[in-house]
Amino acid sequence: MCGKRNPNGLQLTFELDAATGITQSEFVSQMSHQGYDGMVHGGILASLMDEVMAHSLWQRGIPAVTAKMQLRYRDPVPVGERLMIYGRLLQERGKTAQTEGWLTAADGTRLVEATGTFFKLPQSSPDRGDSL
Repeated sequence: MCGKRNPNGLQLTFELDAATGITQSEFVSQMSHQGYDGMVHGGILASLMDEVMAHSLWQRGIPAVTAKMQLRYRDPVPVGERLMIYGRLLQERGKTAQTEGWLTAADGTRLVEATGTFFKLPQSSPDRGDSL
């Protein structure tokens, strides 16, 4: 959905800040991401949250897939603005991991917040690297 190798994807690159434990990316939406007039579609925003939370695990060498995600849309997100996307691991327990993510405007205003539960995959899973 979001990786650089998918020509129809969102073309995101994720980085893990080892000091803070936060994975981040940035995104500028296009008109093709519009839902209501001038606003980014909620499904695109949900995809961004899912991806950054998943990458908060994959960047640590924890292969995982989404089991459950909850979102809170705090404000409409205008098309074309630079957005910052953040995620982090909160807790690992058995076969699952708990994460959180948030999306902000360039000025730091939180626009979307999310929490996620992920199923951890066997460590022999292939390296996700630059996901499709």
